[in-house]
Amino acid sequence: MKKIIFIFLFSSFRFLPAQPLSSHQIDDLAARSMKAFNVPGIAVAVIKDGKVIHAKGYGVRSLNTLQKVDEHTLFGIASNSKAFTAAALGMLVDEGKLKWDDKVRDYIPEFKLYSPFVTEEFTIRDLLTHRSGLGLGAGDLMFFPDSSDFTIKDVIYNLRFLKAVSSFRSKYDYDNNLYIIAGEVVARVSGKSWDEFVEQHIMAPLGMKNSAASFDRLKDPSNVIDGHAPVNGKVQVIARSTIKVGHAAGGINSSIADLSKWVLLHLNHGKYGDNLSKKLFSENVHEEMWTPQTIIPVRNPGPYNTHFASYGLGFGLADVKGYKQVSHTGGLEGMVTQITMLPELNLGIIVLTNQQEGGAFASITNQIKDGYFSITGTDRVAEYSAGRNKSLAYAKHLTDSIWNEIETEKKKGNSKLEWDKITGTYTDSWLGEVTIANKNGRLWFDSKRSPKLTGELFYFRGNTFVVKWKDRSMDADAFVTFSLDESGKGAGITMKAISPLTDFSYDFHDLNFHRTQ
Repeated sequence: MKKIIFIFLFSSFRFLPAQPLSSHQIDDLAARSMKAFNVPGIAVAVIKDGKVIHAKGYGVRSLNTLQKVDEHTLFGIASNSKAFTAAALGMLVDEGKLKWDDKVRDYIPEFKLYSPFVTEEFTIRDLLTHRSGLGLGAGDLMFFPDSSDFTIKDVIYNLRFLKAVSSFRSKYDYDNNLYIIAGEVVARVSGKSWDEFVEQHIMAPLGMKNSAASFDRLKDPSNVIDGHAPVNGKVQVIARSTIKVGHAAGGINSSIADLSKWVLLHLNHGKYGDNLSKKLFSENVHEEMWTPQTIIPVRNPGPYNTHFASYGLGFGLADVKGYKQVSHTGGLEGMVTQITMLPELNLGIIVLTNQQEGGAFASITNQIKDGYFSITGTDRVAEYSAGRNKSLAYAKHLTDSIWNEIETEKKKGNSKLEWDKITGTYTDSWLGEVTIANKNGRLWFDSKRSPKLTGELFYFRGNTFVVKWKDRSMDADAFVTFSLDESGKGAGITMKAISPLTDFSYDFHDLNFHRTQ
């Protein structure tokens, strides 16, 4: 799922909040963010002292329909779904049906990782805390990009083929697939699917009546966004991301109106309803979710003098200007989101967007935070836009140089690999089969189980080609390097993304194909 990168620069700007922003100022902030980051639609909510003090939509749901975003417009919230999974498990802990440190294999006997020791020791807590030893985004190609036919059964089985990059519980590396496993624990313990449990035991009590555990489960899809992404330099509507298997990691669709109730629940330590007379989960579960579990290295204090960061259960935790911050981001194809809470200020901020550009939600969230921190002299829109433009320029320079070299080699006819030596079927232990074929004079890459991974191969250098994906909304073109046997015939394939801005969920580097036909 989407990786959000920001570069923080120091400057002085015209936007000078000396106190919390008014609704009118947030309106202006949202408009400037949409323009700066080319985002068609945004929804923003601010929750303070137990009340929703701002909840508005801006721009349009879709560039195709031009219908307006409002506070009830539904967005895919992606990885902000993870906190719902942690809460669901916490509710089962409250009921005495499991413990955080129970072994996963007690509930999913077929669960198996790369190491027998790690497999046996892996706990429910480990599923939620990104410390498995697997690399960043390992195995995400089983559900990302949204097109594959993998099932939960496949995910459970294929985890055993993913190799560790660090020792168990020694290092933070963000993981989506283990949250899918956590959702399966919810299902096996409760007797209901993760989707049913979350909708019936979390959304329904809170009155999140328009939300659903996945896009396909929405009762009324009449007020939903389309995802957008740059395609050949122009932002446009892209294919809808629905996620078939990863709901517990990122499937929920919701609005700022509904999510405000979720944020209030957390700011009230699991309580809700009139006079907070009802309880969804206990104080102990709440504290466990907001307690550091895995250290995240902080090497730059950033704009808020942050010294420490960690991951709790479904939330990221950090110190910002001396306050505790509880937050998470989420990203799918065509949309990115952020939920932020500052419990000591009794403050929550929600920003949902329909373009895969994180600078918009970051600039809005942080400018609102600046007002509550009495920070003056900042313009986060201009600041993050400058940083983003610098990153984009660097990535463009790098990828342009590669494509220029490809064009030069194409004119020279310099490919040292004969196509008939490398065409055929190659199989990876967890992604399955891909074919390399000559299609009417063009060399083509096709994944059997993930149909969006299809595109033309262009010779680069040595034994390496670059695959240019047919779906140009995927900023994920990749090196495809062939290993050869003693006869010069293709024996295997490894891959690597060419752009430094490629989303980490395109985990090509974890693939190791061997020729089978």
